[in-house]
Amino acid sequence: MCGRYASSRAPEDLAGLFDAALDPSHGSPGPSWNVAPTDDVWAVWERLDPGTGELVRRLRSVRWGLVPSWAKDPSVGARMINARVETAHEKPAYRKAFVRRRCLLPADGFYEWVAVPASGTAKAYKQPYFIRPEDRGVMAMAGLFEHWRDPAVADDDDPAAWLTTATVLTTEATDAAGRIHPRMPLALHPGDFATWLDPTHQDTADLRALLHTPADGRLTATAVTTAVNNVRNDGPHLLDPAPAPAP
Repeated sequence: MCGRYASSRAPEDLAGLFDAALDPSHGSPGPSWNVAPTDDVWAVWERLDPGTGELVRRLRSVRWGLVPSWAKDPSVGARMINARVETAHEKPAYRKAFVRRRCLLPADGFYEWVAVPASGTAKAYKQPYFIRPEDRGVMAMAGLFEHWRDPAVADDDDPAAWLTTATVLTTEATDAAGRIHPRMPLALHPGDFATWLDPTHQDTADLRALLHTPADGRLTATAVTTAVNNVRNDGPHLLDPAPAPAP
């Protein structure tokens, strides 16, 4: 799974990397080395411009944790941060989004944890690992997004009437990540961005064929400070290597 990740690059840099127009009208999340469920995050997607009929790629803010359009309230999103790539196209919460509302969620890397049993005078704890591409490039995590209409807001044109949320697609973990956790976010290759983001491309089999082994398995995993275990902590120091265990 992917329950925490880092996304520290400036939106202007992300817009350039993904050849997208920056849209700050829905908020502008700052850099974070401890992105947690229900946080606002940057997402890349494409929509048809009603005036020109052309596809426009945008970088805009969404909330992490998909809220289906039919949900009674948005609290369900906290439990829908990940969707399995093997079944997302079939699940009621995700299948429409898989066909029409796909996105990319930029990340520096993601965290997974390994339980360390108690030994001697040391208590049991969970050791976090930061997993990222070997080349330190941006991970373009495949995602799905959805719009939820708040029934408490009367006017459809009121921005508060709509909540846009997203989920991260996960796959079987490989390489360094596979030694830590059996699941991981699926990162797309740049050559597949256009097809994945194009909302007019709705062939499920073709879309699923794009979902390759993430980053070709070229990932590194580094044990980092346990400070990241607390969602209130943030900053680049969270990527500091963990101290060596006491002999």
